[in-house]
Amino acid sequence: MKKLFIETYGCQMNFADSEVVASILKEMYSLTKDIQEADLILINTCSIRDKAEQRIHKRLRELEAYKRKKRTLQVGLLGCMAERMKEELLQTEPVLDFIAGPDAYRSLPQLIADSQHGHTSFNVLLSKEETYDNIMPVRYDANGVSAFVSIMRGCNNFCSYCVVPYTRGRERSRSPKTILGEIEDLLKDNYKEVTLLGQNVNSYYWKEEGQEVSFAKLMAMVAEMSPDLRVRFATSHPKDLSDELIETIARYDNICKCIHLPVQSGSDEMLQKMRRVYTRESYLERVRKIKEMLPNCAITTDIIVGFSGETIDNHHDTLSIMREVGYEYAYMFKYSERGGTLASKQYPDDIPDEEKTRRLEEVIALQGELSMASNLRDVGKTFRVLVEGASKRSDDQLFGRNSQNKVIIFPRENHQIGDYVDVTVTECTPATLLANS
Repeated sequence: MKKLFIETYGCQMNFADSEVVASILKEMYSLTKDIQEADLILINTCSIRDKAEQRIHKRLRELEAYKRKKRTLQVGLLGCMAERMKEELLQTEPVLDFIAGPDAYRSLPQLIADSQHGHTSFNVLLSKEETYDNIMPVRYDANGVSAFVSIMRGCNNFCSYCVVPYTRGRERSRSPKTILGEIEDLLKDNYKEVTLLGQNVNSYYWKEEGQEVSFAKLMAMVAEMSPDLRVRFATSHPKDLSDELIETIARYDNICKCIHLPVQSGSDEMLQKMRRVYTRESYLERVRKIKEMLPNCAITTDIIVGFSGETIDNHHDTLSIMREVGYEYAYMFKYSERGGTLASKQYPDDIPDEEKTRRLEEVIALQGELSMASNLRDVGKTFRVLVEGASKRSDDQLFGRNSQNKVIIFPRENHQIGDYVDVTVTECTPATLLANS
């Protein structure tokens, strides 16, 4: 059988999509981790930031050397970048034989066949229905312990800076029956943790034949499948983080106590311009509710600096909300204008790059302080950790994450991957907890 090599960039959603692609092509190709033996190379892309796209362009040019060595090799581009740039990619990147957008993966066998006959082709049509509901993903790069399960696709929010609604289409949810079926198969394969994925996961909603399932209800259904199954989710939009969901997380011990709640900015002026549809105060009200109902819950976030027109006062508002919330971790970025978004049409990208960099460095430095303070509070505490693998530091040490999604490193002893282990934290860095078991 021919060999398939998949290289994935970007978010957890892309990794889940790559597993769907592997399933669609499993009758034609067996997966390989050695790119040298590949007959087909697929690059699954992200378009959220310009830097991500530049990495892909560089990688495609590197792949030209593989094609020179193996004339029958095919190269395809998948995902958001494929949808966003369409014909331009096929014209500027000669290494490509075909491209497929996020809703077009079922057409891959035909695209591959067409390209084998010398036809460079693409399919980037967006769908209002496609959820890949009946496809069981191939867990090709998993640790055998944790798995991602996509429960919905697309996004309805249209934040002014974001390309996702244009590259992944409108929001649509999967049937809870197929979601639970997929997780049941994971349990049979001894997986111990699932992360439910959606671009705005807590807006999940299913209604059919009188049955209504909210995201909070779906979380409860998954948690009740097994007390030994840890349940996580990503990513939340603050406007959809309901009291019902927070109460559900509090009610089940096996729903992890970590909520990723992107704030993007602490300034009401910037939030309005970004079309985030919440205010600083309404965001902080959700944070207060989390801390009231889930006192041990970690809160993580996304932050954008240097959005159009951002003043020093706006920037300071972001620093102040970081201090007020006390985030455990943050993904922090300079604003990157994306073509086709509302911001690219209406708002100039007017903050100089050196000033964006300066502001980002301030945000990163502050988050380092907050992460260190959070980790120091954990020294002396005992946590239950799900063992995921060997530490990069030493084969004599293992690593896993606690309910708050913090990485903890501890002695191997007789523990095995997939075990639950109680460990006591003895010291820390801003990024890691060190413990004895």
